[in-house]
Amino acid sequence: MNTLDPVAVFRVEAAEVFEQIESGLLDLTHRLDDKAQIDAVFRGLHTLKGSGAMFGFDALAAFTHHCETAFDRVRKGEVPATAELVAAVLAAQDHMRALVETPNGDHQAAGERLLAVLRAAVDGNPAASAMPIAAAQIATPAAAAAPAVTPSKVLNRWRIRFSLPHNAMINGTNPLGLLDELRELGECTIVANTAAIPPLDILVPTELHLSWEVLLTSDQPRSAIDDVFIFVMDDMQLEVETLTEVAPDAIAVAEAPVAAAPAPVAAAVAAPVVAPPVAASETAPARIEAATAPVPADARPAKTSESVRVPAERLDELMDRVGELVIAQSRLRQLASSSSDLALRSVSEEIERLSGELRDTMMVLRMVPVATLFSRFRRLTHDLARETGKVIELVTEGETTEVDKTVIERLADPLVHLVRNSIDHGLEPPAERLAAGKSEGGTVTLSARQSGGEVIISIRDDGRGINRQRVRAKAESSGLIQPGQVLSDSDLLQLIFAPGFSTAAQITNLSGRGVGMDVVKKTVEALRGAIDVTSNDGRGSEVSLRIPLTLAIIDGLLVRVGSGRYVIPLSAVEECLELSLEEDLRSRGRSFISLRDSLVPFLRLRELFRTGTKPDVHQKVVVISTGTERVGLVVDQIIGDHQTVIKSMSKLHQDVATFSGATILGDGNVALILDVVHLVAAGQQQEAQLRAAG
Repeated sequence: MNTLDPVAVFRVEAAEVFEQIESGLLDLTHRLDDKAQIDAVFRGLHTLKGSGAMFGFDALAAFTHHCETAFDRVRKGEVPATAELVAAVLAAQDHMRALVETPNGDHQAAGERLLAVLRAAVDGNPAASAMPIAAAQIATPAAAAAPAVTPSKVLNRWRIRFSLPHNAMINGTNPLGLLDELRELGECTIVANTAAIPPLDILVPTELHLSWEVLLTSDQPRSAIDDVFIFVMDDMQLEVETLTEVAPDAIAVAEAPVAAAPAPVAAAVAAPVVAPPVAASETAPARIEAATAPVPADARPAKTSESVRVPAERLDELMDRVGELVIAQSRLRQLASSSSDLALRSVSEEIERLSGELRDTMMVLRMVPVATLFSRFRRLTHDLARETGKVIELVTEGETTEVDKTVIERLADPLVHLVRNSIDHGLEPPAERLAAGKSEGGTVTLSARQSGGEVIISIRDDGRGINRQRVRAKAESSGLIQPGQVLSDSDLLQLIFAPGFSTAAQITNLSGRGVGMDVVKKTVEALRGAIDVTSNDGRGSEVSLRIPLTLAIIDGLLVRVGSGRYVIPLSAVEECLELSLEEDLRSRGRSFISLRDSLVPFLRLRELFRTGTKPDVHQKVVVISTGTERVGLVVDQIIGDHQTVIKSMSKLHQDVATFSGATILGDGNVALILDVVHLVAAGQQQEAQLRAAG
């Protein structure tokens, strides 16, 4: 039986908490007085500190404690939230990530520098003199000194009773950490209730049977107690009873045991609270509010949905098995179609239906919204704005568009290059924008939309646009084109993706070395995608990536050229026409067909693949497109649709641009998958040559 590594589980959950904290901090940069976001950041830091201490990441817990303290002061109104404080905690969060990934590394010097920046961000405000964050406080949070009881403050006394579910320790909850946090609030006496512990012969060591009663005296508000338990509300029982308010001199030096504690005075208010279970779909439990009676069991919200964390490798393995099943089903269908056995045909049709449904379900499991990709660029934009001095707004559209997780992973780096390029080359400094009659702040827009079997991801800015004269001059000086060579606007703009190409006047931290854009193109082409570039002088540029929704299984159109069979991705097919032998002979030397008052270039695949065979009498033209560009492919026969399990080409054939992969047919033979982008580009190039010659 496989057991999950608790440290690995913590790292995964910590990554999610980091994303939540970062998202909240970036939202705060636009609304520094947003109390909901301040509370959200505080809760995230609180969770990270507690979980880190629970799993042995003491350095992480100690460091996070100071960031949590800073936001606790903001939350209580002692200091205001400032852009400097947000920037300091963002930088501190990167350090926290390092403490999670390499807990045994030498991070002390970096941590002290960051704490100095954090301390300056807090102390730089007029109201920030009451409780400075000292670097000397770097220790485990449990060892932090309890807040001093000030004679001028009114002290509150509570009786707290709580119990956790039996499986709490198995799930990683350490009740001792909760007790330590209660001790930090003030003087307290803790008594463990052992009445529920079963006899030794039936005791399960991993199950929790203890409950606790705590008598707490503190100058902190009731909300501080709620915060201790805010992230362990699932099925736990909690009662908080307000006893009385007492003067500081009424507190004995040593507390008596809870059993001997004086009974509440007549003015005492009892407010037991029973925390309802939180639905598994919720990511952050709501704060407990005081109630006059426990919440009835039938009034608790029902769990609406549950989710299970599955390693990505298992999904990949399952996808491979589904692919093999699709191939086997294809073979079964071919055998059944040539058989007169009706029972065999019936079983074949049923298995085909089930395998199709399984394939569709599997594809949905692999799909993730592009919001998971777009969210990474909020922090990048924030940092680049501070670095360049530009005012930048990042706008995202179509975040719910779903793409295969493998595509998302491989698009991350290319999009980083494109966003950095838009900010550095595209957007002007504030003074230049104002002089051009624009607003001071520039906008970078990330958008995604689905078009057939593709997803189109665009990066658009409202900057100065691409300087075509500078691009041409750089291309000519680099030998990419001949001086005075005639190029279409699209071809000219595509030169920015040439290796080593850069129009930057000087090398900076952002750009100038000519490395990055060529990597973008190679990555997109490896995904069987294409890049389109448009630009308007003074109004900005747009780079669009056209990417297949998935890299695993696609619907294809199976065709025959000579004696070979090939697959055309069905998402790229617009229509099919018949091309008679007479029309084929009549169009030789021209290679155009008339399609609804427009001329469409076509390629004779028989000649392109050098089959050495004679054309069929009734040839077919399959019109394919990538966006606005279209080209026809002349084939001998259209066999029909085919569920295509994509297999990568071998290393010996990776340079063959005409094909993007291969698949196994029902009879066991191999069919090559045509690279639509390359073929459309070849057709357009052929069209340009014919027009130039004519």
